[in-house]
Amino acid sequence: MYIFELTSLPDLGEPGTTPPLTGRALLDRLESAPRPQAQVRALWLHDDLLQREAWLAGEIESVDPLVLTVAQARNEAPLPAHLEPAEPVVSRPQADLLWEAYFRHVAGLAERTASQFLAAWVGAEVALRNALAGARARNLGLEPSDYVVAEDLADPSLETDDVVGRWATAPHPLEGWRVLIRWRWDWARAHDAWFTFGDDELAAYGAKLMLLIRWHRLDEADPARHPRG
Repeated sequence: MYIFELTSLPDLGEPGTTPPLTGRALLDRLESAPRPQAQVRALWLHDDLLQREAWLAGEIESVDPLVLTVAQARNEAPLPAHLEPAEPVVSRPQADLLWEAYFRHVAGLAERTASQFLAAWVGAEVALRNALAGARARNLGLEPSDYVVAEDLADPSLETDDVVGRWATAPHPLEGWRVLIRWRWDWARAHDAWFTFGDDELAAYGAKLMLLIRWHRLDEADPARHPRG
């Protein structure tokens, strides 16, 4: 049990509030809990890869990865070996192969560490990612099934139509991202193993902190909130 580690962590507010610590500070606090620390690192790699995608697409001007190096996040250095696809598939987008490798890496860690939260998180993220990819493909007149990844890992019971609909009709791309963060936040809060003082509660804390930081990053980039003139 990790009573000291959890009780010493600051409370997390709702999305839109200031994150009480950084991801690096959280990993430092988990030095005495190597298994949850590894789980949090695996979760946070998701954020690093999203930053990498945004950098490659020219959507952001800088990256601040936690697990990857800056060079890796800028595609200036090879990614870790566990993010390489098991077998190269020429007919599939490289980005999809990367996400497939990532989700299978986290699912494997969840199995090795018996983390129910991490396993469920993979199921939720794969389901959401595939639903979003399918919506984009349909809008472009493409076959949605060509863009799904790790379909066997997706949680089939998860309802994503509502969140995808709200994301698709958001008045601004940043608002669409906030829709997705709020959905992820509600999911994490419903699965946070509150008051168990175990691995899953620490992992859930890491996931929620990551979402607060992601929301804060959007606020910093939002010209409506920070006009330049």
